[in-house]
Amino acid sequence: MELTHFDVAGRAHMVNVTDKQDTDRVAVAAGRVVMAAETLSRIEAGLIGKGDVLAVAQMAGIMAAKKTWEIIPMCHPLLLTGVEIGFSFDIAASAIDIRAEVKTTGKTGVEMEALTAVSAAALTIYDMCKAIDRGMCVENIRLLRKSGGRSGVFEREGE
Repeated sequence: MELTHFDVAGRAHMVNVTDKQDTDRVAVAAGRVVMAAETLSRIEAGLIGKGDVLAVAQMAGIMAAKKTWEIIPMCHPLLLTGVEIGFSFDIAASAIDIRAEVKTTGKTGVEMEALTAVSAAALTIYDMCKAIDRGMCVENIRLLRKSGGRSGVFEREGE
């Protein structure tokens, strides 16, 4: 069975995964929001007027992972068994690093869900802080690792 998003007539369609086996699948993605040092300090101190930036960004990432199939064409709706979003401060770079790990047992992987979770968390940080720092940059959203399924394990080198 060839897995492609195009049918024999060249039209886009959702890949049929009916004959694939359920396996444990995990994907880890990461990204970064770079900002002014003052913005980072205010987030860290809890001094952003809209509330706890990282708590809201964490919730946004989880919710986005669960709804990836609604916003990314051709993604299958998946029952996620775990979504974890973590943040770390890089004071020297004036940035917040975001990491998402998404898990399921199913017929297709969760790479898009992990990438979507990171994207939504990063955009939420931007949204909550844009009034004080419109120069923030969302950067380097990427898949770090995935496992499960026929394609095996992927590990990004140097991460």
